[in-house]
Amino acid sequence: MTDDTPPEDPAADGADSVALDPWGSSTIANYRSLFEEFGIEAFETMLPDVPSPHYLMRRAIIFGHRDYGRVVDAMRADEPFAALSGFMPTGDPHIGHKLVFDELIWHQEQGGDTYALIADLEAHSARGLSWDEIDEHAEDYLLSLLAFGFDPDDGTLYRQSEHREVQDLAFELGIEANFSELGAIYGFEGGTDVSHMQSVVTQVADILYPQLEEPKPTVIPVGPDQDPHMRLARDLASRMRYFGVTTAYASFEAKPEERTQLERAYEALAGNETVRCAEAADWLETAGDGAAIEGAIEKLRAAGEEPLRPRVRFLDRNATAAAFEALIEAVEGEKRVYDEHVDAFDMELANAEELARQVEVDHGGHGFIQPSSIYHRFMTGLTGGKMSSSIPASHISLLDEPSEGADKVREATTGGRETAAEQRELGGEPDKCPVYELYAYLLAGDDDEYAERVYAECAGGERLCGGCKNEAAEEMESFLETHQERREELRPVLEDLDVAINPDRI
Repeated sequence: MTDDTPPEDPAADGADSVALDPWGSSTIANYRSLFEEFGIEAFETMLPDVPSPHYLMRRAIIFGHRDYGRVVDAMRADEPFAALSGFMPTGDPHIGHKLVFDELIWHQEQGGDTYALIADLEAHSARGLSWDEIDEHAEDYLLSLLAFGFDPDDGTLYRQSEHREVQDLAFELGIEANFSELGAIYGFEGGTDVSHMQSVVTQVADILYPQLEEPKPTVIPVGPDQDPHMRLARDLASRMRYFGVTTAYASFEAKPEERTQLERAYEALAGNETVRCAEAADWLETAGDGAAIEGAIEKLRAAGEEPLRPRVRFLDRNATAAAFEALIEAVEGEKRVYDEHVDAFDMELANAEELARQVEVDHGGHGFIQPSSIYHRFMTGLTGGKMSSSIPASHISLLDEPSEGADKVREATTGGRETAAEQRELGGEPDKCPVYELYAYLLAGDDDEYAERVYAECAGGERLCGGCKNEAAEEMESFLETHQERREELRPVLEDLDVAINPDRI
């Protein structure tokens, strides 16, 4: 969520398909592997439903998502939704950060409650920056965000270190997390600073903060290296809930994979007047094998002649006694009440989830909706490797002198052939070209035809690298000049906002 610079570890060959580290292990060599390994879904299937999609979406620069459908549904129905992202101020903002700036601003333009934060606690604890360095960089990030179009009157800007509500929420979330879990996710060990671990639950508090006043679909635009934060945030959001809601088929508890087997048995036998658990066990014994089937059979045998019937189950996780009683009263139709759950036989799952959330909110809970996320590709460094703030030639800072930015483009690696003759004959390789990425990610802006023309001319051999780089360099120089002028125009606006740039410290 907070640092869009690809992490730096040149020794991490092959790690891309194995681990994601928010503080630095490897860039992502194969984005599609994330779909299988981490459950990230392809964004292309979502694109037709997105109203007026941003060019980053249209060009597949935003390539994946988690549960973004609920945000799109809210957007289309003109219902409340939110977007949040943070920036770890470890160096100058650069052109790679503009992706997240743009994603936040686009969601704000679509009507979302939009939040941008400075992750200064994380920068101090995880990266060891001094507060003076953090304050300087924080101002630069905020100025660039405003210059690109973030509306501070219609959005929220804050610093982690200055936001008491976020810190209080982080404390509560910390009750639901433990060291073993953080160690498994992030590789924390006995020598890990407590403040570093605390910064993780602060990140989750940031992610859930837009829902403190009311639960609403919330999207977090991130690079894929930040996905561990998203998975933890979704887990903790669920653990904070008063009630869990799921499907069930009998009074006993079943694992998800066992419920699948119960559903199979019920559907196969549903023509009978009443399906008994023992009867379902007999059917499953002839339907295959495996741990899930064996577990389901064992529980069905123990239930004996109990009817097997589909139902919605409300599980008491953290509910107060008053909230649990209110839920029992609110469930309409046939129901069964147990010590730690309620079974409802006449409710749809979606309606049950909404009822549980409303009862929770009415009785002092948050009712968090699991946060959604969208994932963008990293920009390749101008030198062909990673775009890293520690390698000046690899990136263009938004604070670079415009002429210096143009020079970096002219000196950039390309996807061209070794000779002009070979380029004309075989065409270039824009998919491997950092300069083409500048057009697609930044310089072409909303003009898809321009980006497509550059691509086609390169691939077809009409466009040679020297001329292409000169054209991009001129565009970059103009872009930086305009952006930096706008930053200076908005400096008085930032000074008037309720965001402490140089706060008093102990």
